[in-house]
Amino acid sequence: MVGKNVRTERVRATRELIRTTAERLYAEHGVYAVGNRLISEASGQGNNAAVVYHFGTKADLVQAITRHHAERLESIAEKRLASIGDSPELRDWVGCLVRPMPEHLAQLGSPTWFARFCAQVMADPALHEILVGEILDTSAWRRILEGLHRRLPELPAEVRAERTAMTRHVILQMCAERERALALNTPTPRAGWHDTATGIVDAVVGLWMAPVTRES
Repeated sequence: MVGKNVRTERVRATRELIRTTAERLYAEHGVYAVGNRLISEASGQGNNAAVVYHFGTKADLVQAITRHHAERLESIAEKRLASIGDSPELRDWVGCLVRPMPEHLAQLGSPTWFARFCAQVMADPALHEILVGEILDTSAWRRILEGLHRRLPELPAEVRAERTAMTRHVILQMCAERERALALNTPTPRAGWHDTATGIVDAVVGLWMAPVTRES
């Protein structure tokens, strides 16, 4: 039994090392610029087939990385939902959308790679549905959007869909920009992740309140 537990722990540790290494390399270089051989070498695996053995395809590995973070992101979103109840304030609902990612990144410490990983995956037509399904199509995300939409009932459905997509990109890209700046030790517009989230909330509230041009 002891030997089995040791083997199980060794496999778990190897999987975690491969996963974190892949997340970093994908974030820094792009998903398709990084092959399994590089991930294996960077994670100290003597067998170049280690990635396939532990995770399967590239899509499976991307999904494993995403799922590792998804539970914590949804937990943060659920707590924020509980804290605002049925608030009439648009800003409260936007905050529920925006703040989970910066808060999660702050809790991870430094350095982080997840925001840049997300930005890389979202730009990939073959993989972005994995990210959408695991993080952006959760119960919490849908309930937040429903609450936000109730604050703006006059917006046409197509405008809501368009601005939802814009919101998603603003959150991910701005978090990725800050994460990249921190990695390069270059100046950032805001002092910390909380203040960064506040700036994003300000911008996204403005995005949702923007006028709608009616085409003649």
